[in-house]
Amino acid sequence: MIDGMVPPPESSPAGVVRAPVAQLPPGRARDAGLGDLYASVVPSDVGDPFFDLYPPGLAEQAPGAVLDRRDVTATSAPFVGAPVERVEQVKFRSEDAAGNPSFGTASLIVPATEWTGEGDRPVVVNNVPIDSLGRVCTPGYTMAHGVSITTNPTDYIPPITLLAAQRGYAVLVPDHEGPRMAYAEPTTAGHVVLDSLRAIRSMDEGFDDSPIVMTGYSGGAIATNGAAKLIDSYAPDLKGAIRGAALGGTPIDYEVLVRSMTGGLLNLGKGLFVAAGLGVARENPDIFTKVNNPALRIAPAFRDLCVIPMAMLGGLPVPIELLSNMGDPFNSEFAHEMYSKTGMKGIAYGTPMYVYNGAQEFWVPSEMATDLYAEQCSLGTPAVLRLPAGEHLIAALSGLPETWDWIDQRLRGVLAPDECG
Repeated sequence: MIDGMVPPPESSPAGVVRAPVAQLPPGRARDAGLGDLYASVVPSDVGDPFFDLYPPGLAEQAPGAVLDRRDVTATSAPFVGAPVERVEQVKFRSEDAAGNPSFGTASLIVPATEWTGEGDRPVVVNNVPIDSLGRVCTPGYTMAHGVSITTNPTDYIPPITLLAAQRGYAVLVPDHEGPRMAYAEPTTAGHVVLDSLRAIRSMDEGFDDSPIVMTGYSGGAIATNGAAKLIDSYAPDLKGAIRGAALGGTPIDYEVLVRSMTGGLLNLGKGLFVAAGLGVARENPDIFTKVNNPALRIAPAFRDLCVIPMAMLGGLPVPIELLSNMGDPFNSEFAHEMYSKTGMKGIAYGTPMYVYNGAQEFWVPSEMATDLYAEQCSLGTPAVLRLPAGEHLIAALSGLPETWDWIDQRLRGVLAPDECG
């Protein structure tokens, strides 16, 4: 009925040359003639070739190969919160969710504090919650171009970068959504995170044998979880270096999030859920065959939104189901295919795990953290679970002291505890 009232989007002229990021891969979406739509919903260029340019010859490069690097100390140092020696951005070869050659970018912060411990300076990988669809919303763009209205406050809160720099640790901040800004897609994020580590270890900057811990909260937990689960299969060369993965506020099971973030007409989590659906669809474009004409028409308006305007859209009193062309979209066979693909269940971490989640969470229920803990215990991963007081925002701070202590101990060579009963 809805599609009968609203016509599909108009097609653009045939023969348009598209950048690789906008090329629609084979599948149901291409068969349905949605190539023009796909080109209109991937993120816009931002005018900086470091983030926009898709380098030629990627297939001939090894994952993690350095493609470009630049110094951004002048624009980044004032916002680290601690004195820095330098801030450098690196662009490197990576892979998308389907294993096709792609690229990633990351920012390396080296503090001015001299490292006096044993061995190479440790590295904290801070997977900040980007939770956005536009390239101007990434921490890398902010570090290169300065703080602006698009800067995500969670680039700095929780203050992991500050704590690590004060301790003398280097901090690596990946733009883990990749060039397509595939928000909430864990495989792409995992590839980018792991390849960013390969890149800095190859740059002859004194990180060849650095101990590494990955951490991330909320959207950053998606990236951290994806990377930890891909160590053994995608980056076994990093297994000895990565000493642990600490993640909190864990939105890693979309079947659970359907219940918590879409229910009710005024659920403020709804805008982020729709944005996550678009982010996942950028790497799984067959999703576009399951939405209706109004959804196809409005999708391009979301292509570059950052987290705050997306969250505000959650206040619109429109059920998400009205964007689908299926009768029961979240219980469909197709939906369960996507839950399985993005859930990455049954895969052991390649490193010890610390997971925490607010005990009073309502948008990101703690059952996802407890299920992940139970899964990893059953797979033999040394693991710790904490349920600090508070909902999503409060728990990010109430759970931070013990989380940071766990990270710090791993980087100082203390063996990871195992609380699996």
